Amino acid sequence: MAEKEATTYIVDVASSMGKKRHGRKVTDLDWAMTYVWDKITSTVASERKTAMLGIVGLRTNQTSNELEDEPIFENISVLQEISQILLPDLKRLQRAIKLSGTDQGDAISAIVIAIQMIAKHCKKLKWRRKIVLVTDGRGSLDADGILDISKKIKEDDIEIVILGVDFDDSDYGFKEEDKDPVKRNNEQTLKALTDDCDGVFGTLAQAIEELGIPRLKTTRPVPLYKDQLTLGEPNLYPETAMCIDVERYPRTMIRKPPSASLFVQRSNLSHGANSAQSSATILGGDEDHKAASFVSDPNGLTTVRNSRTYQIADESAPGRKIDVEREELAKGYEYGRTAVAISQSEENITKLETEAMLGIVGFIPWANYERYMHMSTTNVVIAQKTNSKAVLALSSLIHALFELESFAIGRLVPKKDKAPVLVLLAPSIEVDYECLLDVQLPFAEDIRSYKFPPLDRVVTVSGKILKEHRNLPSDVLSAAMSTYVDSLDLSDFGQDDDGKACEYMTMTDTYSPTLHRIDQVIRWRAIHPTEPFPPVYEILTRYSQPPVGLQKQAKRYLDKLVAVADVKKVPPRLAGRKRNRDPVKPQSGLDVDALLGREKKLKISHENPIPEFKRMLDTAEDPDTIKYAAQQLSKIIENQIRDSFGESNYGQVVEELTVMREELMDLEEPGLFNDFLRHLRRKLLADELKGDRREMWWEIRKNKLGLIEKKVSPRSEVTDDEAKQARDTSTTMQLEHTNICLKFLTTK
Repeated sequence: MAEKEATTYIVDVASSMGKKRHGRKVTDLDWAMTYVWDKITSTVASERKTAMLGIVGLRTNQTSNELEDEPIFENISVLQEISQILLPDLKRLQRAIKLSGTDQGDAISAIVIAIQMIAKHCKKLKWRRKIVLVTDGRGSLDADGILDISKKIKEDDIEIVILGVDFDDSDYGFKEEDKDPVKRNNEQTLKALTDDCDGVFGTLAQAIEELGIPRLKTTRPVPLYKDQLTLGEPNLYPETAMCIDVERYPRTMIRKPPSASLFVQRSNLSHGANSAQSSATILGGDEDHKAASFVSDPNGLTTVRNSRTYQIADESAPGRKIDVEREELAKGYEYGRTAVAISQSEENITKLETEAMLGIVGFIPWANYERYMHMSTTNVVIAQKTNSKAVLALSSLIHALFELESFAIGRLVPKKDKAPVLVLLAPSIEVDYECLLDVQLPFAEDIRSYKFPPLDRVVTVSGKILKEHRNLPSDVLSAAMSTYVDSLDLSDFGQDDDGKACEYMTMTDTYSPTLHRIDQVIRWRAIHPTEPFPPVYEILTRYSQPPVGLQKQAKRYLDKLVAVADVKKVPPRLAGRKRNRDPVKPQSGLDVDALLGREKKLKISHENPIPEFKRMLDTAEDPDTIKYAAQQLSKIIENQIRDSFGESNYGQVVEELTVMREELMDLEEPGLFNDFLRHLRRKLLADELKGDRREMWWEIRKNKLGLIEKKVSPRSEVTDDEAKQARDTSTTMQLEHTNICLKFLTTK
């Protein structure tokens, strides 16, 4: 279970926070809230019920706290009691945290309020307690009783963080010039408090700068396997077989970015059901009221529940299709051009009956293992934590493998009736722990063996081996390339805090750009619904290009490599093949195709349409031939759609449309493709291709094979408005199709 946390943020909203200082384009309050909102939204995004937050406003116009009767606690307001924060609470806090019209209020008293809130909520239970104060330090500060406050903070084990707007910080290297004496004294008082409590005191600029460093999510270890590691047959030979109680945990695992879900505004439902109908249904009504309560959002959003229907061809039914229930379907396996059905009662025949186990099959030397055989993420195998005998036995096995420079091959069944896999067990000995690292190995069917010509020699037709050839690098070229690669070494290009050389791109500083960028924009949009997104954090793009200094360092080696390799600039490729181009003829004037007995292809077959279409265009001498080739391929595409069993031919049609679109764009004949696409869309709308084929148009849209616009090809006559109208028609057609399905299901 995750650790319980209670954090209280104290935000200074005094009128002095409304000024723009030191060339900043935003007020001090907006700048400070950049940090506060980032921290709060990160907690909200974690969706942890044990992560509680409280908000206290300092130097507010009103007074709202449990000690408001005492004058020292005036102008302090509790904006949010300690609880789990959700998105509606964020919206409310946005409206509540505004600049006040006063500079009255004591920051030390606000800390006392925060201590009381945490003590009331956490009591004497085990919680991680934290107070964060963000202020500009320009108000009055009452330091009386600060020692008692520090003592209470330490007794309750509260972590205190004080961040100041333009506070002096020698470690960060910032010092404000011409500082107000009141602010200087307040900084000294607050710093003394944090030093006495072993807290954190710093300038806000550093805290905001460090927001760009992604915060890694701490995951609770969950065992993937918790049983015995065996060597031998314990059931047959219990006296000689080895059995060690072990646990298996993931060492590496891909963390995927959050995925988007489908939602619909509840307010839209009252304006008409058709506007919200799609290929999914909306939870609602009496029977779904209970389910809807779990998926409704306080912002009026409701999740969408997908529904699926199964249809089979029936010429006698309306629409030549009938619906069938999923229970009436049977699973089958392809066998040639037929399907072999296997009933649900016989499915167990296709599965192996296995028991959970991890058994060592044998051992191999390190030198006999190839790195390309890794097939999975890495896991660790450790001894059972409370079993001292298992710890000693596994340690002996690990050291034996390490000393003999060997790996163990194991057979793993993670759970009962799961398919067995082969794993490689490698010893790992660190200063503070020992373990076995395992990775899945391929079976014979998983290996892909391809033969390529060797890179260090040329074998002639007669079998002669050549070591020197124009396609082989010379010794001088190999040496130049080796020197250039060595000059790009990242292992010692970086610098540590002491200025010494170290690794430039460490694993701990390399973050997933996609994952953290999506996380960044989600948190930003939750607080700023209409503002543009912020730029990508620098640390996420830092390693997208080689470091500039390293490129300059390697420039002279690159120039030498270019000279030795005799690299020449390739002329740019022409934008398109001109349709009125002159055919290439040999200097002799002879017709080579006629001499070789080859005829020009004037017919495109149904069996091999794409290569023959390309070949016909390559030999086309006039626009009429291009038009004729496009017409032939158009007929083939229509026939494939018409003869398709369900969606079986749709993939091939998409591939042919892609080739047709690209080739006609290169030949500057976009009109041929656009005319055909309009013709095809009309037939799909009218169900003229042997039934309802509207899913085909959805595939065309999904693969971005729409009309060729004028901005893409200058010779096109399609404007942006016409292209947009075509896309809108596609959306309407998809909605009509789903509405018909929904009405049919409702009628049934």
